[in-house]
Amino acid sequence: MIRKLRRKFIFINMTLVSLVLIIVFASICIFSYQQTKAESYDVMQRVINSDIGMAPPTVEIGNRPPKKAMPMLPVFGVLLDDQGQLISAARENVIVSDDMIAEVSKRALASGSQEGILYDQRLRFLLKQTPEGARIAFADMTRELDAITNLLITLLLVGAGGLAAFFLVSLFLSGWALNPVEKAWEQQRQFVADASHELKTPLTVILANTGILLAHRQDTIDQHSKWVEYTQAEANRMKKLVEDLLFLAKSDAAQSPVLQTSMNFSDLVWSCFLPFESVAYEQGIISNSEIAPDITLIGDEGQLKQLAVILLDNSCKYAGKGGTVTLTLKRLPESVCLSVTNTGAPISSEHLEHIFERFYRSDSSRSREQGGYGLGLAIAKAIVENHRGRISVESSEAAGTTFSVCFPLK
Repeated sequence: MIRKLRRKFIFINMTLVSLVLIIVFASICIFSYQQTKAESYDVMQRVINSDIGMAPPTVEIGNRPPKKAMPMLPVFGVLLDDQGQLISAARENVIVSDDMIAEVSKRALASGSQEGILYDQRLRFLLKQTPEGARIAFADMTRELDAITNLLITLLLVGAGGLAAFFLVSLFLSGWALNPVEKAWEQQRQFVADASHELKTPLTVILANTGILLAHRQDTIDQHSKWVEYTQAEANRMKKLVEDLLFLAKSDAAQSPVLQTSMNFSDLVWSCFLPFESVAYEQGIISNSEIAPDITLIGDEGQLKQLAVILLDNSCKYAGKGGTVTLTLKRLPESVCLSVTNTGAPISSEHLEHIFERFYRSDSSRSREQGGYGLGLAIAKAIVENHRGRISVESSEAAGTTFSVCFPLK
């Protein structure tokens, strides 16, 4: 899919650039053609308006003329009587035979048009009826056509070189621009695989337990109560997993509602910390807290409680026997910061950058034993982002592991 998307990206880019180049080059060609055409007609108009046989104007070299100088184009003019017979011709700066003058003059008169082109002779003509007779000026188009041809060749070479260069640029940009898409696609595939794996385990247990119950239809529920309890426990675990997945899906779609209510965040954190004191005591963990009083925050109370519980639960799981968990809440000039620190084995740097990914566990065996799916920190990150905050983690052998969350006050 990514390869197909990359080819499509390059094709669209090359198509758009080609259209732009075609429009630009066509505009240049049209402008150049119109300019040379105007110059030709300007010269022919001057020849017609001057006396036939008059010497061409003298061009002074080295001084800027006070007005636009007449382009030096191969031009000749003729004067014909009412019968179409040649009276005189002006051909001072061109070499042309009398037969050719007679032929092109006859064809210009026969065309019935005031202006036109004799393509086989590469001549433009301009005709004007005067009391003296018909005046016709002819301008040679050889230079004009050669200039347009050279311009077209130049533009084609420049266009081909430009397209080749832009193709290489597009090839590079496609890889760079689609890298996030490729990463997201790979994460989605991994997410589906992990979710399927996690759902498969409780479903397998439930099916096994129900199979045992169906194999002993004659027995009472009391005789097989443990299988019912196992089934209920697995169903509750699966329900919790589905709820977590639904929360993350709504967060991704920006559909997770955030109730903007003002609350005493200090009291909320206290209410989450107190139940964990007994949990920590049972696990042989020392729990400490430094909670600044009367800190007010605007947000979703339910989600913020869930955030505090996730961080405390995660720290208690990995603090280790005889370890310490410290919760700190303080107010800074422009933000409110909540941090939870636990001792125990530090998280290696290779795992730190993935710690907030869904289903990611630095120690999968320990997480499975403790009932984790690897979604807690991903949910915590989603909650923090819903409240326009930021979450980070630091871990070292000396300082332990610290999860820090900062919420802006405005």
